[in-house]
Amino acid sequence: MSPSAPNTNELNSPVLETQPLAGDAALLHSSIAAGYEEIIRAPFDYLLNLPGKDVRSKMISAFNEWLCIPADKLEVIKRIVMLLHNASLLIDDIQDSSKLRRGLPVSHHIFGVPQTINAANYAYFLAQQELPKLGDPKAFEIYTEELLSLHRGQGMDIYWREASKCPTEEEYFSMVSHKTGGLFRLAIRLMQLASDKNCDFVPLVNVLGVIFQIRDDYLNLQSHAYTVNKGFGEDLTEGKYSFPIIHSIRSDPTNIQLSSILKQRTTDVDVKLFAVECIKATGSFEHCKEKIAELVAEARQLIKEMGNSVPGSAEAVDRVLDLIGLEPESS
Repeated sequence: MSPSAPNTNELNSPVLETQPLAGDAALLHSSIAAGYEEIIRAPFDYLLNLPGKDVRSKMISAFNEWLCIPADKLEVIKRIVMLLHNASLLIDDIQDSSKLRRGLPVSHHIFGVPQTINAANYAYFLAQQELPKLGDPKAFEIYTEELLSLHRGQGMDIYWREASKCPTEEEYFSMVSHKTGGLFRLAIRLMQLASDKNCDFVPLVNVLGVIFQIRDDYLNLQSHAYTVNKGFGEDLTEGKYSFPIIHSIRSDPTNIQLSSILKQRTTDVDVKLFAVECIKATGSFEHCKEKIAELVAEARQLIKEMGNSVPGSAEAVDRVLDLIGLEPESS
């Protein structure tokens, strides 16, 4: 059964604010701007109302078992992450020429590219507007650092695709640390800022980000649920150098079939099925599973090394790892 959609009444943003004007002019401009709020947010709110599992919010709650930050600040951080995550999905879907998101048409196919880009950018600043509620000026520094990191990683990923350049696994891990890890780190660093506990979970979160991305790459080519939500083998149509594709190409450099298929940006299901068989033949899906198992062990070791400073850590990390296991999930 699909999880219920987020309660948008709890997530409604402040209305547009304008620069101070005099008298009746101020009232008029404020009223006009407020009237357009729903229109400006429409592409974002459409995506927000699509059912998903809200993994990031659940992970924040799991980490808060250790960090114990006040409930009001916890909700601010969840809101910031929600705004940034959904804004990034709007942009990703445009940059990737996606057609489906969570089984329904992507926002820009409904509202158009210009309005969707504007809504995504608007959400970035709505998130930034929340930072003063955390009561520490360092929050803005963290926010800026991790958004820069996220965009660096996205730029690397786009460059490889557009230049048809297959990265090494080391380059892939660097990209993921910036792109996927950026939002994970933003959440945990803001939580640590608001907590009086002396724990550094950034190394653990970095590992979790890589697990999450490899898992997503695997499911894109192997999961029936992923096919329903986003279409079969979307990474192949996009021309994306995902983890199993990188491993497959580099395992047999003399076979240019998979590289050639990526360049075609094919939507042909038979061609994509052929590509999946190429990836299977090089043991690349098994390599994904092995790498995830290795990273899960690394995550558990990091928790073990924290020792008594993190009471109940073993149980809590199990819950976090369960959230990003190899089970289908709506991004």
